Amino acid sequence: MTKLYEKLIHNNQSFKGIGKGVAGAVAEAKADKDIETVRKLFSHLDLTSLNSNDNKLNVSALATKVRNFRRSFPDMPDVAAVCVWPNFAGPVSDILKGTGVKTAVVSAAFPSAQTFREVKIIETTMAVEKGADEVDIVMPVGLFAEKKFDQVADSIRELRDAASKATLKVIIETGLLATPENIYTASMIAMDAGADFIKTSTGKSAISATPEAVWVMCLAINTFYRETGIRVGLKPAGGIVTVEDAKVYYNIVREALSPEWLTTDLFRLGASRLANNILTEVTGEESAYF
Repeated sequence: MTKLYEKLIHNNQSFKGIGKGVAGAVAEAKADKDIETVRKLFSHLDLTSLNSNDNKLNVSALATKVRNFRRSFPDMPDVAAVCVWPNFAGPVSDILKGTGVKTAVVSAAFPSAQTFREVKIIETTMAVEKGADEVDIVMPVGLFAEKKFDQVADSIRELRDAASKATLKVIIETGLLATPENIYTASMIAMDAGADFIKTSTGKSAISATPEAVWVMCLAINTFYRETGIRVGLKPAGGIVTVEDAKVYYNIVREALSPEWLTTDLFRLGASRLANNILTEVTGEESAYF
């Protein structure tokens, strides 16, 4: 029996209009001076701390800042999630309890996905048991490069099961895939295998999110939705620093998908430095809150 992703990656998708679409999104981002757009972008942030020297003290301090954020900025929305290493899921979820802000973790041998499948499953299962609401995993790019698509799909399905009811975001590492065809194929495989979100990048490779890659991912999401009726979310991540960068991705989702995708359940931005830049633009004062 033909698998759904095999059917969908052979649907003669055209990528000819990507350049024009991206140029339009960039122009709209530059022209949009509405401060409410900037304020809304903040609510789509997965505020991220994934440093080698992270520890319980500094990660808990970040989560506490998020918990107390509205006291200092009552006119701002909260971020969507705080994303940390899996061993910090417990303390972060304890601090964020009752805020509505999700606890997200990277898992399954992030950022390379290179380890034993049993280790990936155990790590993901433990993170959810400790309180993770969302799990970001990396597609096995090496297997994809060998065109072992069935094995790629199976590895994602295993982690879909391990994540249980938690939201699963699958990173396809667009900067390593090189072509629109590869990005489209990887997106289809991830969605067919159970991804709730597809995500551009780990931020650990030389090339992270690009507008062109995100446009292709939107095309894949739209095709998958028309075929299945399932709305899969999108998360650009890696190298998104300026407010204008964030606006570009916001406009791409609006144009290549629809405004219905511009909710925190379907659109996220993975960033660490962007939060303070948004606060600076909204308040008109230099912000270093985070």
